[in-house]
Amino acid sequence: MPATILGIESSCDETAAAVVSDGRRILSSVVASQISIHRKYGGVVPELASREHLRQIVPVVREALLQAEIDFHGLDAIGVTQGPGLVGALLVGITYGKTLAAALGIPLVPVNHLEGHVHAVFLEAAQAGRTPKLPAVCLIVSGGHTVIYEVRGTAAKNVASDSGDGDAAGLFSYRKIGGTRDDAAGEAYDKVAKLLALGYPGGPILDRLAACASAAPPIRFSPTKIKGNAYDFSFSGMKTAVLYHLREHPEYNEEIHQRNLAIERGERSFEQLLPMCSPQTLALIREFQDAVVRDLVERTMGAAESISAESVLVSGGVAANSALRVAFEARGADAGIGVFFPSRALSTDNAAMIAAAAYPRFRARIFAGAELNADPALALA
Repeated sequence: MPATILGIESSCDETAAAVVSDGRRILSSVVASQISIHRKYGGVVPELASREHLRQIVPVVREALLQAEIDFHGLDAIGVTQGPGLVGALLVGITYGKTLAAALGIPLVPVNHLEGHVHAVFLEAAQAGRTPKLPAVCLIVSGGHTVIYEVRGTAAKNVASDSGDGDAAGLFSYRKIGGTRDDAAGEAYDKVAKLLALGYPGGPILDRLAACASAAPPIRFSPTKIKGNAYDFSFSGMKTAVLYHLREHPEYNEEIHQRNLAIERGERSFEQLLPMCSPQTLALIREFQDAVVRDLVERTMGAAESISAESVLVSGGVAANSALRVAFEARGADAGIGVFFPSRALSTDNAAMIAAAAYPRFRARIFAGAELNADPALALA
């Protein structure tokens, strides 16, 4: 049964809408970023995020329909993020989605934001004719999440697909294998970037600066030791190690001061900040990134081996990191396991992944009514 679904995503600081046909073909994808609003605070301010979602939701949806060259009456369903995320931000998308679905008389499909990141991988892999095999292990790694899931098909998968590739378009079942016990990886990037006066968000600028390092690292990060679950993460120790290193070496202070002044002037691009970074700073950044990447790759590949996974999926904002992609692809090749990433555009929060995740749920008639509410701690199961 063909279906054209409008996806709405407002879980954090991106107001996004997209139109996807049959869970496969992206007709439009529009994202209104709030980075410039939250940048001076060094992170997302929930109240400001909610206000900006209220301002952006209507024009973003209109633009998504315009780019898809359809009107509201060409939609078969509305897919909306129910959680996890910031409750105020989620409520903006849910309220708009419920109102729109009721006005049009079409189904409202609730979607878990994390499942959207899983479907972002399958969405583009299917378009390339290279569908991941199940069972798979999926690492979702971003500013708010660092978690590993086992992904399997369900008995309902064939309901969701008439094409014979039910696993790719169907309903999945999930089992959490491991997660972070403190900071998410993307959060650790942001905090280290703040310590070094490199602006917000920290991930993209640290990734580019790490590639410029040539000196030996001034500090070595040991593997994170975690008692209990071998597939859990902990990144707060790395951030604290950077903090103590900077406190013990005042020679960093002047360049940090100069970068702070530059950022206050609005000079925050890679080209502007690179000349203000000493070889020692660049080497410190590279060692930090290498340690985070090693941890993410080792634990994820270990989890994949533990369940005899056929594929490894990596999604979320940090999945756009160039060093992480190279390391995963190398380990996957050594292990003979296919490693799949979405494009960088679909790694970060977007609504195309929400519409794609809504498609099999639409086929299985998993709908919500006026009682749908935001669930900021919604579990993926």
